[in-house]
Amino acid sequence: MKILITGSNGLLGQKLVYLLKTKSNIECIATARGENRINDKDGYIFETLDLTNRENVISTINKHRPDCIIHTAAMTNVDECELNPEQCRLNNITATSNIVEACKNYNPHLIYISTDFVFDGEAGPYTEEDIPNPLSIYAKSKLEAEKIISESGHPFSILRTMIVYGITDDVQRSNIILWTKNSLEQGKDIRVINDQFRGPTLAEDLALACYEAATRRATGIYHVSGREVISIIEIAYKVADYFRLDKKYIHPVSTAELNQPAKRPLKTGFIISKAERDLDYHPRSIDEGIRIVNEQMNTK
Repeated sequence: MKILITGSNGLLGQKLVYLLKTKSNIECIATARGENRINDKDGYIFETLDLTNRENVISTINKHRPDCIIHTAAMTNVDECELNPEQCRLNNITATSNIVEACKNYNPHLIYISTDFVFDGEAGPYTEEDIPNPLSIYAKSKLEAEKIISESGHPFSILRTMIVYGITDDVQRSNIILWTKNSLEQGKDIRVINDQFRGPTLAEDLALACYEAATRRATGIYHVSGREVISIIEIAYKVADYFRLDKKYIHPVSTAELNQPAKRPLKTGFIISKAERDLDYHPRSIDEGIRIVNEQMNTK
């Protein structure tokens, strides 16, 4: 089975490459806009790919004709998307359209990574049947891309997720776990939102769900996240506790006080029973996830 990954330099992309290269039945094609930033260069093919360039996308996909495409690449900075809507559209909608167009003459399985932000946060945790109501330009772009995938005529899986954390080979990439740990170690005061609730997701768990969706050719929408729905500030406190860091630097702030350019849903979280049933999905707890990240940091 030939699987092509977009966004292979990202957190999920790197985890997918490391997972797929261990599978004897999988030929992995990793693609990213820039040079390959994965330390291990063996066991897979790497191609530079600009998803916003239609001809580049068509030629690359026609060259490899993958059985499955796992589309992880996206513009994910929510505030940047709000301030630069055309750039957001290009990276999240046009790029997805280019992939679908490139696949029109054959029938690969398309797996698209989406977000809890397609919901408004009024009634979380959510099932796959709940009606989206995106609040931001980023969220609207992801929902539109979902529609492009689901109406493509190809077999598809849409995996919605949230607060994906972990560590990449280029360690400077940050997320809630690393940002909190690094800030507290440096004695920096950090303002952390206390009224938004999510189900933090270990990147390795999400990668496994993508692999299962690909090999099982699972179709439809799946909610794939951590099982625990907790506040953002509670995540920060857990990081402080695990690494024995001083919580005095953590300062609670409300969403309204933070006044970010893009609106966020206050409480999401997912009901993950469909993914558990169809994808054999068993997410690690946030405490276990922090332990895994720590182990990986110690080997970098």
